Amino acid sequence: MAENWRSKMITAGIARSPNRAMLRAVDFKDGDFEKPIVGVANGHSNMNPCNAGIQPLVDRAMDALRKAGAMPQVFGTPTVTDGIGMGTDGMKYSLVSREVIADAIETSVNGQMMDGALVVGGCDKNMPGGMMAIARMNVPAIYVYAGSIKPGHWKGQDLTIASAFEAVGAFSAGKMSKEDYDGIEKNACPTVGACGGMFTANTMSTSFEALGMSLMHSSTMAAPDAEKVDSAGESAKALVNAIRKNIRPRDIITRKSIENVVSLVMATGGSTNAVLHYLAIASAAEVEWTIDDFERVRRKVPVLCDLKPSGKYVATDLHKAGGAPQVLKMLLANGLLHGDCMTITGRTIAEELANIPAEPRKDQDVIRPFNNPLYKQGHLAILKGNLATEGCVAKITGLKNPSITGPARVYDSEREVMVAIMDRKIKPGDVVVIRYEGPKGGPGMQEMLAPTSALTGQGLGDSVGLITDGRFSGATWGMVVGHVAPEAYVGGTIALVNEGDSITIDAHKQLIQLNVPDDELAKRRAAWKQTKPRFTRGLLAKYAYLVSTATKGAVTDSFDDAKK
Repeated sequence: MAENWRSKMITAGIARSPNRAMLRAVDFKDGDFEKPIVGVANGHSNMNPCNAGIQPLVDRAMDALRKAGAMPQVFGTPTVTDGIGMGTDGMKYSLVSREVIADAIETSVNGQMMDGALVVGGCDKNMPGGMMAIARMNVPAIYVYAGSIKPGHWKGQDLTIASAFEAVGAFSAGKMSKEDYDGIEKNACPTVGACGGMFTANTMSTSFEALGMSLMHSSTMAAPDAEKVDSAGESAKALVNAIRKNIRPRDIITRKSIENVVSLVMATGGSTNAVLHYLAIASAAEVEWTIDDFERVRRKVPVLCDLKPSGKYVATDLHKAGGAPQVLKMLLANGLLHGDCMTITGRTIAEELANIPAEPRKDQDVIRPFNNPLYKQGHLAILKGNLATEGCVAKITGLKNPSITGPARVYDSEREVMVAIMDRKIKPGDVVVIRYEGPKGGPGMQEMLAPTSALTGQGLGDSVGLITDGRFSGATWGMVVGHVAPEAYVGGTIALVNEGDSITIDAHKQLIQLNVPDDELAKRRAAWKQTKPRFTRGLLAKYAYLVSTATKGAVTDSFDDAKK
């Protein structure tokens, strides 16, 4: 077993009595002091369905840790609910919460010199925040996902939270009855669990299986099901084994394992947020990984899964069809996965997948055969051009033609564009620009699910482009381009766009271009002045001061980018 903090104190000649005295008050007894102490980061909260089912998982994990010979110590972590905060100033705290969660876990585990960490979370930022902390601390650790919500149902239609957002646009356009509008709202979220499509939470949870930091088959289970609680207990036992074998996160999180992750994200049609979060996780693990690496992987990996938001099925359907392991085995069998990467069990990912068939079952169509994919290449394209010299992310699944050239409709906040959409001012062929919503300018890089869903509900998802220096929800689909960098607040070209300017988005050419002569852009740049920060005190002000560009993951501990 790895040398724990108690043995280090003994070696240093530091008296143990005060430490033991305090630990006895929290149920330590003779014989417990030599056991590994495992921090259990508990994301339970009734603020949202994503986290409301976590406590039973924590209870099972705590019990399993004790039975496996460890001493668990539980502490809380915060959460912000994207679906509830969407479209409000509360959404500014969503990405910020990723950093707060990472800092909170690092503080608790390192502050108490714990020997391992079991992190349990459900909502979108719980996963990357937890994994960033795990990578920073580099003590043996495992991630336990709270599980997916089960699909809602209304008049024979499977529902997710995206259905409720799209209903807003459809109802406002007169394309939906009040009965259906109310029925969708009341039935979209029938159980506890994270949003059910291959949105950000399920993208990140499945990615942790590919990364090797969660147990196989654990990431697509439904939150209310008994197997989810059982998997928490199995995860605890695996963690104690890793502590004894001194298997550390940075043995697992490598350039090759992150490439495995991105292959899975592409194959499953995952969220654009995976780009931002894996840039941040790689940074925390000190692994070399850039935005251009996503494009490199995209070109060689097909989309194999027919999952919402642009497809038919939800995460629980994927689970029944074989889950992430089935997709991973297909990638491995076709030379698109590094099978020698270590996992938390101490076995390689190829060993973990040894008993999985190389092709999916024929009695389902959630996962396509490798020779009959939905798309021959991945769906998250990295575009560059004068509008995004550092790059940006386009989600191109579900589109008949992933290119558009049209007049800019320019808005300096998400709130402004929602007014325009609801007033039916956006027309087919327009390119909507939402700026000053980047990491610094927002601050916090708000997700734009409300406007994109409203446009989809109005029937404009295929005919209107939308670009932003903010982000998109994993539930978003359409001709959308996010993470535009440099952002408007620091003088990126997106700040220089005028109403009516011609903009080209072309995923085939990986191009995002403002069709304005260079001399005109130079004049506009000379006249541009940075806006005053929206917040000058508190967490959002601190975040805006420290946060990096989106192309480096929007992290707060990359000080080369601070103050820019």
